Amino acid sequence: MSDTRFTMIGIGLIFVGFVVLGIFGSQYYDSTVEALEFGDCYEYFEDRPPIPVDCNIQLQNKSLFSVMILGFIGGGIISLIRGVKGKWDQDVKPEDMVGPGGPGSSRFGKKDSEENNSEKTESDKTDNNK
Repeated sequence: MSDTRFTMIGIGLIFVGFVVLGIFGSQYYDSTVEALEFGDCYEYFEDRPPIPVDCNIQLQNKSLFSVMILGFIGGGIISLIRGVKGKWDQDVKPEDMVGPGGPGSSRFGKKDSEENNSEKTESDKTDNNK
């Protein structure tokens, strides 16, 4: 897979990890506070009263959520590192290159003396036009 793809996947995974943490993380933080401060844990609903639940189950759910978030962010970091350490554009064929250093430059077939001659003839042309 392309190095640029690894970089984009890494950025996406890290973004998803932080978004999921921001959206769903507060309920796990609340259950931790309930367990540590009060010793009683409740599951809250919008349309009915809270139900008491086992605090160990709530803390287990928090641990699984944390592992999932760390998986997203860790996978993103690994993907970013792989994308940055890759070969990038070193494997591009000479005929596919564009811009400076492409097929028309001195690296691909023209000798330096030919370039100098072509520069001189262009300067001669401008001198003759004056």
